[in-house]
Amino acid sequence: MLQTRQNSLGVRFEAQCRAFEKEPFPSLEVRKDRLKRLLALTEKHEAEICAAIDSDFSGRAQQETRLAELFVVRAGIRHAIRHLRGWMRERRVATSLPFLPGRNRLLPQPLGVVGIVSPWNYPFQLAVAPATAALAAGNRVLIKPSELTPKFSDLLARLVEEHFSPDEMSVAVGDADVGKTFVSMPFDHLLFTGSTAVGRQVALAAAANLTPVTLELGGKSPAIFDQSCDLDAAVASVAYGKLLNAGQTCIAPDYLMVPQGQGAAIATKLAAAMARLYPRLADNPDYTAIVSERHRQRLSDMIAEAREGGADVTEVNPANEELGVTDRKMAPVLVRNPGETLRLMREEIFGPVLPILEYGTVDDAIEHVNRGERPLALYWFGKDSANRQRVMRETVAGGVTVNDCMMHLVQERQPFGGVGESGMGAYHGEWGFRTFSKEKPIFVQSRLSAGGLLRPPYGRTFEQLFRLLNLIG
Repeated sequence: MLQTRQNSLGVRFEAQCRAFEKEPFPSLEVRKDRLKRLLALTEKHEAEICAAIDSDFSGRAQQETRLAELFVVRAGIRHAIRHLRGWMRERRVATSLPFLPGRNRLLPQPLGVVGIVSPWNYPFQLAVAPATAALAAGNRVLIKPSELTPKFSDLLARLVEEHFSPDEMSVAVGDADVGKTFVSMPFDHLLFTGSTAVGRQVALAAAANLTPVTLELGGKSPAIFDQSCDLDAAVASVAYGKLLNAGQTCIAPDYLMVPQGQGAAIATKLAAAMARLYPRLADNPDYTAIVSERHRQRLSDMIAEAREGGADVTEVNPANEELGVTDRKMAPVLVRNPGETLRLMREEIFGPVLPILEYGTVDDAIEHVNRGERPLALYWFGKDSANRQRVMRETVAGGVTVNDCMMHLVQERQPFGGVGESGMGAYHGEWGFRTFSKEKPIFVQSRLSAGGLLRPPYGRTFEQLFRLLNLIG
């Protein structure tokens, strides 16, 4: 079975390569048609998409899927359709004086066949959003979705087959072995979204083919409450941002930093805010389950280690329900004053567990962030512009939202991507179009060029012209 899937994958890849050779620069009309078909896929099959994801998670609200996945993807597709003509346009670039009256131009050109490896946590958005950019740029696309969301992956494969020919876009369903084969193929660009550990393996596999990669990873994204923040608003924002998709979000606040002496009071406020969002958990369709038993056990082990290590652990279970017996739901957990050696302070949590740390000064907060790996996101809450400017300038993160959570992700006019351990490269909007394009520099020589006077045989004319070039160059 594995060999058959790998062979099928190779056949589809070759078909896309041959199709691209026949149409290396799709017209504006062709690209818009592909984007409109992708938009139709999201609009006609919303209920099926929501149901498949809900089933894979064993509980995820269709409202959450509609908002965090379908809405985000549709906005991106519509933005691309509106702006595609301008993105495709050959652009003028200034020409240095010695080379006038020649002209510089920059032509964004499709790369060829793009591979996309998408994760399980937002299986629709993180497959289709990069595909939007790749199709807008004129490429062919192969997608490898996660094996942890099998019902959705099978559905995506069927829907793509209904709306696209296999040499335009196709979905390769399979396990981790198929994934290894996928990332080892000689794509013209490869985008991977997932963990940092797997991202390293993907980069190594792609390097064998000199395939350029965009890595959207994760890390420990901090939220920082400044002394000047509106505490109630900040708490409400972090509670929502942390518990969306039960914390299984790459840009969720991974830990919270609060001013010295305020940890206990803020933990109490957070527990109340979480209870308002989810007054019950077990039978609440609004509250998402953990994607797998293995992942749930990993989170439970982290909490147990923190409790044994002397941290103050608070479970937010408003209705005192028994969870995790017949389902994979997990109550939110707040952990105050965790030791730095604990797993939940060393690893990305990716679940409804929020460590709360206290800091003394802005210098202390900045130093703590910079001591760790560079995060995918950073959140700062406050009104003090001087402190805000210091945190913005003196820390490095993939993206930042001030006085809210996660809003930088949905800005189509801004790039989205990581830095350092949290990834490389960016996409969304025009940034995605450029990621999947080769911006080819073109110099158009004028028939009035004097360049011929610099060719052999050298003599007085060369010396005089060379002296002039040095003066004006």
